[in-house]
Amino acid sequence: MLKTVAALALTAITAAFGSQVFAADRAPFYRGKQVVMLVASGAGGGYDTYARTLARYITKHIPGNPAIVPKNVPGAGGLIAANSLYNSTTPDGLTFAALTNGAAMDPLFGETAARFDGGKFNWIGSIGKLENICITRKESPVTRIEQARTREITVAASGATGNSAIMPKIVNRFLGTKFRVITGYAEGSGVTLALERGEVDGVCGMSYSTLKATHPDWFRDHRVNVILQIGLNRLKELPSVPSALDFVSGRDRQILQLILIRQEMGRPFALPPGTPADRVALFRRAFDATMQDGDFRAEAAKLSLEIDPLTGAQISDLLKQAYAAPKQVVAEAAALAK
Repeated sequence: MLKTVAALALTAITAAFGSQVFAADRAPFYRGKQVVMLVASGAGGGYDTYARTLARYITKHIPGNPAIVPKNVPGAGGLIAANSLYNSTTPDGLTFAALTNGAAMDPLFGETAARFDGGKFNWIGSIGKLENICITRKESPVTRIEQARTREITVAASGATGNSAIMPKIVNRFLGTKFRVITGYAEGSGVTLALERGEVDGVCGMSYSTLKATHPDWFRDHRVNVILQIGLNRLKELPSVPSALDFVSGRDRQILQLILIRQEMGRPFALPPGTPADRVALFRRAFDATMQDGDFRAEAAKLSLEIDPLTGAQISDLLKQAYAAPKQVVAEAAALAK
C-alpha cells in the first residue's frame, strides 16, 4: 500500500513539475560550454578570415549555442594543427579545427611529419574550394596561356615548397609553359606586392577566392589578366578562362586530378577521431545550416569570401578517391607536389 502511494505521488510530481525536475537531463550538451577552434594558419590570412567568420555564425545553429574560441596554430603547412587535432585532442566534441586543404593528403604523398590518417578525421565540411589561377599584370604581353609556351614568364613565390612555386612547375610539366619562379617573397602579401611593383610578370598558384578577397580591385578594374585556372571544376565566375585539365589526357590527367583533389577540399573543418557520432552529426548539420544562413552569406559577401561548400561526406569521398589511386600515379603526383 505504501509503495503504491509513493508511486502515485512520484507520478503526480513528475506530471506537475517534470520540466523543472528533469530539465538538466534534457539540456543541450553544448549549453554553457566553450568550444576551441584550432586554426592551421596565422592570424589575418585567408584561412583565418574564413574560420573566424564561420565561428561567429555556426554557434547559433548548435543546440546550446556554445562560445567558440579561435586559437591560431600555424606552422609546417598546417601539419602542426592537424597533428595536434589527431594526437593530442580529447575527442569530446569540444575542439575542432580549420585545417589546410593539403593536410589530409600529406600522408599519401609521403610527408613523414604528418602523424595521422587523413581518412580518420571526422570531416565537418568545407566553406569553399581553393581553385588556383595564374595571372599576369595588365601591362604584360602575355594575356593568354598559349603565349606562356613561347616566352619565359617570371612569377613570384614565397619559397620552394609553397603553392605559388609548386603550381608553376606543375603547369610547366603538363602544359609546356615557361614559368620561371622567383622565390624569397613574404608569403601572401609579399608575393602580390611583387606583382604590383612590376618586379615579376605574374603569379601562378594562388587561389582565386583568396586573391579576390584580398585584392578585389584587380578583378573589378581589370588590373590583371587571368590566363589559367587550375582546379577539378571550372570556376563559375571565369567561364572563358581555360582550365589546366583541358590540356591533358590519359595518365597525365590522372596525376593532375589527384593533385587537384587537394585544391577541391578547399577550407575544411574536422573533429578528431573518436568523437561521439551524435556530436559529429550535430556539427555537420550546424555547418550545413550555416552555409545557408542569410546573415553569414551577407557578411561573407562584404568580406569578398567565396562560398562554395562541400559537406563532410563529400570530403570523405574525395579522400577515398585519392587514397585509391594507383601507386605509380601517387608517386608521380607526390614528386610534383613537393
